Amino acid sequence: MEAMARIGFALVVLAGCTLEQRPPHSASSSSAALGEVLRAPPDSEIPQGPMGVAIRRGRALLAHTGDSLPKHSANSLRCFSCHLGEGIQANALSLVGVYARFPQYRSRNAMVNLLEDRINDCFERSMNGTAIPRDGREMREIIAYLAFISRGVASPGVLPGVGLPELPPLTPDTARGRTLYAETCVRCHGAEGEGTPIAPPVWGPRSFNIGAGMARLRTAAGFIWKNMPNDRAVRLTEQQAVDVAAYVVSRPRPDFARKEYDWPNGDPPPDVAYPTRAARPPVPPPAKP
Repeated sequence: MEAMARIGFALVVLAGCTLEQRPPHSASSSSAALGEVLRAPPDSEIPQGPMGVAIRRGRALLAHTGDSLPKHSANSLRCFSCHLGEGIQANALSLVGVYARFPQYRSRNAMVNLLEDRINDCFERSMNGTAIPRDGREMREIIAYLAFISRGVASPGVLPGVGLPELPPLTPDTARGRTLYAETCVRCHGAEGEGTPIAPPVWGPRSFNIGAGMARLRTAAGFIWKNMPNDRAVRLTEQQAVDVAAYVVSRPRPDFARKEYDWPNGDPPPDVAYPTRAARPPVPPPAKP
């Protein structure tokens, strides 16, 4: 059985992309393809008993989201499609420390959010699904895993490698991005962004919806620049990452019904691709004398 597992792993690597391969939980673990991981407790420190069961089940829910929570996930992604390396990979929307970062104020809904709010935000937007019960078993298990990998991280939970790098304000070119996507991304994500057995869809009906953070140019560009292609067959420049991101976010994807209510204080980021009710109107140029 162990030999067969090694063969299966080798076939995935030979296929050319290892988007969702899992690194071991280790402070010193890293690989050229997957990048460095943040400090997180190893599995050997998962406690016995009900708490340990909850931590392992929480990780399984994030790893097999659609299969485990089909009523709450309406696409072909899983939580670890964006939070790479089981949530501990640096510069890949790492979840290490997230337990210490909440409660936090978020301008998107102009409220102080609890961790439960943020998790359900992902279910409704990135998973294009519905919120899970706030006091249910699945929510408790997901938070148990997030608390475990964040153990020892003090509030406010800000660590090097958390989040995504902010690229300079480059002018995107979707035509160049389309060419780069065909040359670099098709082998993993498909010619029509539909996904393959080794990588999720990046547009179309089975991808994240327009309200997801990854549907924004700056988020997508930072993620692509640091992490794609995940096997590092090539390394994209900042401009190339911006161009590919511009092409991907320009493609059709599911709508988000409540998007017009985002940023109720009228302060949406400049890369939000949809109008909001409270968005400040553009300032007209001064009248000519």
